[in-house]
Amino acid sequence: NKTASPRPAGWRCANETKRLPMPSSSAPAPRAEPAGLHRVLKARHLSMIAIGGAIGTGLFVASGSAIAQAGPGGALLTYLVVGAMVYFIMTSLGELAAFMPVAGSFSTYASRYVEEGFGFALGWNFWFSWAIVVAVDLVAVQLVMAYWWPGMPGIVWSLLFLLLMVGLNAFSARGFGESEYWFALIKVVAVIGFIVTGVAMLLGIVRGAENVGFSNWHTGDAPFAGSFATLIGVAMIVAYSFQGTELVGVAAGESEDPKRNVPRAVRQVFWRILLFYVLAIVVIGFLIPYTDPHLLRSEVSDIAVSPFTLVFQRAGLLSAATVMNAVILTSVLSAGNSGMYAATRMLFNLAVEGKAPRALARLTRAGVPFNALMCTTALACLCLFSAIFSPQVVYIWLLNTAGMTEFIVWLSIAVCHYRFRRGYVLQGHDLARLPYRAGLFPFGPLIAFVLCLLITLGQNYQAFTQGRIDWGGAIATYIGIPLFLLTWLGYRLVKKSRFVRWREMRFVANEDLPAAQNSSVQESPSASRHTRTRASEA
Repeated sequence: NKTASPRPAGWRCANETKRLPMPSSSAPAPRAEPAGLHRVLKARHLSMIAIGGAIGTGLFVASGSAIAQAGPGGALLTYLVVGAMVYFIMTSLGELAAFMPVAGSFSTYASRYVEEGFGFALGWNFWFSWAIVVAVDLVAVQLVMAYWWPGMPGIVWSLLFLLLMVGLNAFSARGFGESEYWFALIKVVAVIGFIVTGVAMLLGIVRGAENVGFSNWHTGDAPFAGSFATLIGVAMIVAYSFQGTELVGVAAGESEDPKRNVPRAVRQVFWRILLFYVLAIVVIGFLIPYTDPHLLRSEVSDIAVSPFTLVFQRAGLLSAATVMNAVILTSVLSAGNSGMYAATRMLFNLAVEGKAPRALARLTRAGVPFNALMCTTALACLCLFSAIFSPQVVYIWLLNTAGMTEFIVWLSIAVCHYRFRRGYVLQGHDLARLPYRAGLFPFGPLIAFVLCLLITLGQNYQAFTQGRIDWGGAIATYIGIPLFLLTWLGYRLVKKSRFVRWREMRFVANEDLPAAQNSSVQESPSASRHTRTRASEA
């Protein structure tokens, strides 16, 4: 007999099941209980995770750069267009996540409805991207904390906040949900306070504020400055601000009632975008001329001259820079905390599906994939390179490395949703049985795909429009695309995978997912009959 290998108490592998007592002869045999992630995230957690993803440091810092380049009208138009794109992406993700709420999210959907290698490449690139985002935010923490303690070595702050992020994710998903709830709430209060203050200044309620009226909307070339190429460049800045909204799809795998909570969170995305971004841009456009040189400074360390700080200062809040620096710190912590959670869950899901080492699927009693968390933390330690190089240099290098994958994820969500819906209908399933149905299909995912592809390819168009091609800048910007394609191609060559045909798509979520994934997943009766028929034929 083989002796079982020792294992720490309280640990189990995600594919195992809990042993239940043997039933009596008269009682029906109970089903084995899946030992997977715990569904402990409530509706308020999911809603705030979606809000936290929509409000990033880009709104507080980089929004001024968008106005400076495109003018107030150009920036407003760009935010509306990119906001519509993100809305369509979120409704596509909402339909998929409500039907199949698993931690693998779009990686799992890509494997089932596009091609297995596509899902493999997407999952590993997503993990790498968000683990790098954690490193980016830990470097950004150094830049933010230098505002208060300029003499303190930045690496000390990175290590302290890394320990905080690991702690918030190590005990339970509820710990992540609670912390993200309060982080997001602080950002919401800051944005609402900014909008209320700005409107009060425009209406003359705030004493001492200059009554500018519409003058800033026809200063110089306003309201639209620059060319169409300028708008493409600004769209890239705006799109970076929205990155993270897709994390609600990953969190759906641990939501208490995903069929109800995911649609509720997705339905609110459009109004959040309208309120937090569009109104904020309108206020900045009215109160600060786009020719103000302060607007061009868009680094995290420039919070003292960010548009939010400038508006608060003109309203008489003398400590505006300190307050906004605290908000930025909260925003950075929120992004890092979310990145740690998302990357850990994606790596865990890859292990569950057999696309990563099985040890990464180990769970603690609280349902936390601790090994995957430690692996993500190890990659996040790239922030320690700031002790050797300049924090600013490391920040830009890591940001360029991670940025492209987010756009690839958005493109894949549109593709997955289009193929999912087409296959679902072609197999004769009733759309009324979907927990959430995205509107404007097929135009929604198609519009989102085209706009996202345009922004993705146009991120660094300047590298190709000058006298000679800037290969260094082009490689730094687009390196994520060939890495993704090589990962996908490598998997196809090794595993001999191919695109999933319409008739081969599986809409029986519970029967063919690992035990760690399949709790509370929608099952279609007609799909169940289809699977039983195929089984009997075999």
